[in-house]
Formats: sequence, structure tokens, C-alpha cells
Amino acid sequence: MFDARIRPLIDPTLNAAGEWLAERDVTADFVTISGFVIGMAGALAIAFGDYSFGLALIVISRLADGLDGAIARASKKTDLGGFLDVSLDFIFYGAVPLAFAIHDPAQNALPAAVLLMSFFANGTTFLTFAIMAERRKLDTTKQGEKSLYYMSGLVEGFETIIAIIAFCLFPMYFPEIAYTYSALCYASAAGRVLLAWNILSKEQEK
Repeated sequence: MFDARIRPLIDPTLNAAGEWLAERDVTADFVTISGFVIGMAGALAIAFGDYSFGLALIVISRLADGLDGAIARASKKTDLGGFLDVSLDFIFYGAVPLAFAIHDPAQNALPAAVLLMSFFANGTTFLTFAIMAERRKLDTTKQGEKSLYYMSGLVEGFETIIAIIAFCLFPMYFPEIAYTYSALCYASAAGRVLLAWNILSKEQEK
């Protein structure tokens, strides 16, 4: 929901950093994979109960996630880069609730499962519409230049990072935060289904 509003504020700094790194032959794919590895290390730290260290690694990981696109824009965007960026983001997002469930299954297993299902619902509607948008040659730059159609929703990347930060800062309230964010994800998925229905059903009327 806030991604499109935040992009104009952070893009100038990210683009400048991306150009600086691209000039020094740092590739977007390297930053994407490095950020993913750091993020997964953060999830591992959470699984062992070190929330502060896990949060620090996750913040670094998300900075890398912003930089890889800036580097790609300053050098060359590729399908492989887009695939890695989206796929590894989804894997990382799923790893965090799993880490909390592993650390304290008695408290966190059920809310983590509900949250992961909501991620699945939100991600599926997002990615499936991107396929249909590609077939119809639809395009949007509301979220910046992307490798695929970025369908807006109630919750997006920014909100997910805020939720993850909240998990790490207040781990004793993981169930409450997870259930609340799950509800938002389900609402976002429902909104995407309705929007996709509205757009794609018009083709059948022609």
C-alpha cells in the first residue's frame, strides 16, 4: 500500500548508490544473492532465539534488495535478475515465520502457519496476474521499473518488512502480530482477485 508512495523518496539515493556500484562492476545478481544469503542467516539467528542479530541481518538484506534493482537500472536489466529478485524475496519472507515457529513451536507454530498461508494467497494472486499482464502487454511503473507487472495491494514489501521488524522487536507478541498481518494479507489477496476479475473479465465481453 505504501510502496508507491515511498519509491519517490528513496529512489534518488538508491539510484545514486546503484550507479556507483555498477561503475565498479558490482552486478545486480551478486547483490540479490548476497542479500538473500544474509536474510536467510537472519532467519537462522531468529530460529536460535537471537532476535537482535537476526533483525540486523534482515535490515542489511533488505537494503541489498533495494540496491539490486538500482544497479540493474544503471547497467542492464535481465530476465534472470528479475527471476532471482522475486523468487528469493518470496523464499526469504517465508523463512522468517518458519524461524519463529522453530524457535518456539508451542507459541508460534499455528500463527506462523496461518501467516504462511496468507503469504501463499497474496503471492499467488500477485504472480498469476503478472503472467496474465504479460500476455496482455500491460505495464505499470507505479512501484518503479520492475521486471514484471507489479500489481498493487493492501500489503506489499514495505508493510511486510515492518511486520518482520515488529516480530523481532516484540517476539513475545508474535502470535498477535502474525494473526493481524495475516488478516491484512488475506484482504490484500481478495482485493487482487477482485481487481483481476474486473480487468480480465472485460476480455470475455469483447
